[in-house]
Amino acid sequence: MNDPRYPIRNPDELLSPSLLIFLDIVRSNLDAMIAMAGGADRLRPHVKTHKMPALVHLAESLGIHKHKCATIAEAEMVASSGGTDVLIGYPIVGPNLARFARLIEAYPSTTFRATVDHPESARALSAALGHADRPTSVLLDLEIGMGRTGIAPGDEAAALYQLVADLPNLDPDGLHAYDGQIRDKDLVDRRQSAAPGLEAVHALRDRLLAMGLPVPRLVLGGTPTFPVHAEVRTPGVECSPGTCVLHDAGYAEKFPDLPFTPAAVLFTRVVSQPRPGRICLDLGHKAVAADPAGARLTLLGLPGATLGGQSEEHLVVEAPGADGLMPGTPLLAIPTHICPTCALHSWAYVMDGGEVVDRWEVKARARVIGV
Repeated sequence: MNDPRYPIRNPDELLSPSLLIFLDIVRSNLDAMIAMAGGADRLRPHVKTHKMPALVHLAESLGIHKHKCATIAEAEMVASSGGTDVLIGYPIVGPNLARFARLIEAYPSTTFRATVDHPESARALSAALGHADRPTSVLLDLEIGMGRTGIAPGDEAAALYQLVADLPNLDPDGLHAYDGQIRDKDLVDRRQSAAPGLEAVHALRDRLLAMGLPVPRLVLGGTPTFPVHAEVRTPGVECSPGTCVLHDAGYAEKFPDLPFTPAAVLFTRVVSQPRPGRICLDLGHKAVAADPAGARLTLLGLPGATLGGQSEEHLVVEAPGADGLMPGTPLLAIPTHICPTCALHSWAYVMDGGEVVDRWEVKARARVIGV
């Protein structure tokens, strides 16, 4: 509890386990993102990291008016929070097609964009939007090494983009390329790893333009390759990092060049001291994400701590200084992966100057909000 980055004046008032958001650090991270991108208009942050209306409001207040998401609920959260431009960078299938159509109807002042990577997906989306009063912008999702979704940027991709242009209710709106497989620790290596994907994206863009098709935007990457894509000065480039808004221990360790500080911290307490050198915390895997495998958090202020068994509501910790930690002692921990950790909490305490100043709802942790 003595880390100067995370002052807490009245820890006795806080429930545990809980999520704390430090407002000054969030603002600093957003400012750093804008500076790195070369302007707020070149950012389209992924809201899946936080899922919070308050953070959409904060981003909007700083001039970030474009957002990216993975679920219909996240898109609705952005729209209901005043966001005017949201891209669903995830395949829309099944009943979600009808939900997407209802979402567009429910929030006419928000521009919704979708992605497709298959002709059948494009046709299904076109059919679902038959009653819309205006065409919906659609980006082509490209596969540039992640091997998860997307179409290879070649002949079939060009044909699919032409299909989007030809289908009713759809407007071709650019290319979406996520290179989350790139995890080089050194930025020079990361830049080299990202180069082939970027070259393929630009080659397809040039080909589509030569075909007479509009390519108004390129939505690129996530947090690890953010510094690389921020250097790309092609008109219409939008960088879509997500994790760095709140940041976490995992990315802080893997990518030391990123100028961000973990802004979301877990508040926990000792609930038992079963034997010398061992304590048990109320920080089970219902409070911190089980992803990644291995160390799921970094405890602060407890040198030499080793994480032991974890279950739904318990975390066993071995540490040389554990004997002095009586039941009820508060501790702080930085999650290794903040995005799924946020989804485990209904709300977060907001800290400013050591005081609780607000509680932010994690609204889009739900799969369904309204539509």
